[in-house]
Amino acid sequence: MRFDERYSGNVFIGATPDLDKAQAVIYGMPMDWTVSFRPGSRFGPARIREVSLVHEEYSHYLRRDLSEIAYFDAGDIPLAFGNPEKSMRQIAEFVGKVLDLGKVPFGLGGEHLVTWPVVAEVHKRYPDLAVLHFDAHADLRTDYEGEIWSHATPLRKIAERIGGPNVYQFGIRSMTRDEVEYAESAGIHFHPFDVLEPLKTCLPELAGRPVYVTIDIDCLDPAHAPGTGTPEPGGITTREMLDAIHAIARSEVNVVGCDLVEVAPAYDPTEQTPVVAAKLLREMLLGFLR
Repeated sequence: MRFDERYSGNVFIGATPDLDKAQAVIYGMPMDWTVSFRPGSRFGPARIREVSLVHEEYSHYLRRDLSEIAYFDAGDIPLAFGNPEKSMRQIAEFVGKVLDLGKVPFGLGGEHLVTWPVVAEVHKRYPDLAVLHFDAHADLRTDYEGEIWSHATPLRKIAERIGGPNVYQFGIRSMTRDEVEYAESAGIHFHPFDVLEPLKTCLPELAGRPVYVTIDIDCLDPAHAPGTGTPEPGGITTREMLDAIHAIARSEVNVVGCDLVEVAPAYDPTEQTPVVAAKLLREMLLGFLR
């Protein structure tokens, strides 16, 4: 299937209809087959696009306008409902095509398991890849109640693929003892609770390296983003997440892909959560595409 065959319905604000001119491709991964608490994140990508119209195309934070960059919104990948293994193969195939075209993949989830096939594809092209992971949960389990395909497992799979010392985790405040022990033994850069200050410390050592950024919206406190499947109190503010994105944007790392996952619109009738997600995506586009 060609990218432009999916280019229909709502698109993210400022997206170009010209795939050839695009630096990046936005795509949705509407999967929530393995969530452990509340489903509904499969509706996140579409709603983030719809509410993006509330935002200006200009960012005073970065002094850039979306008209200065080019990105194509390919819509949502038509995934095999209820089948996580097949869905992940479909995601990997799609992202592989994006990378073959020389475009930067900007993914919207969907549950966090969708990050695993994306990072696996990006790692094929960038063997020295590092991953920056912002989340309330460690996601380092080998399985969740016996199921290895779970949104509690993607960072374990990623660490085993690219090596623990290449994984940087921020904002984690929900984890098992086994996950903490694995993070320590694997050499993961594990930063519980805090985000901005440890990030600023880590970025200089990643200068010049390819980096993949994955943001689970529940890294934010539920007061700032209640519309998610597994809310966890004690998180950061929207402002701190914006500051973290800007710190990455102003650093010397080379962002070769990113995603924003776990927005579940049904649990936020105010629509605050998808509106926040859309603003974060705007800043990621303006900050990571150079």
